[in-house]
Amino acid sequence: MRCPFCAHLEDKVVDSRESKDGDSIRRRRECLQCARRFTSYERIDEIPYMVVKKDGKREHFYRDKLIAGLLKAAEKRPISTTQLETIADEVEKFVQDAPDREFSTTDIGKLIMRRLKTLDKVAYVRFASVYLEFADVSEFLTELKQLVGANVTPGKKTKKNSKTN
Repeated sequence: MRCPFCAHLEDKVVDSRESKDGDSIRRRRECLQCARRFTSYERIDEIPYMVVKKDGKREHFYRDKLIAGLLKAAEKRPISTTQLETIADEVEKFVQDAPDREFSTTDIGKLIMRRLKTLDKVAYVRFASVYLEFADVSEFLTELKQLVGANVTPGKKTKKNSKTN
């Protein structure tokens, strides 16, 4: 550490204390040449996780924003907050465990959609309608047909078919 008074590079640490919030360490130092004391601070250099949007813009990853989107998709559905928190936990773990600090919204969106599809079809469709940015109603209907088609097995009576028989 360079002395701010005489620019000498050697000093000794006289006292060390952790800050009140625990995110830095305050050190009192004494220069070995001029004997003057000065304070230095050490803190962890945090690099934020970034999300790359479809238009190429980058913004910070915010769990709260993710939860807000899930809550909106699951509004008035029989989905507990705990279930939505679990999805958010999985996404956050995916982000934190990856070697990169940047993620595309496409990767995160696919993960969320897979989980919502198994949890609640209506919440899935709501989320997909925003995430997939359907250009028109026909694209939306195609997605709905695929979703319904995955649930109907050939030869099995649906509620509609059983009423007419």
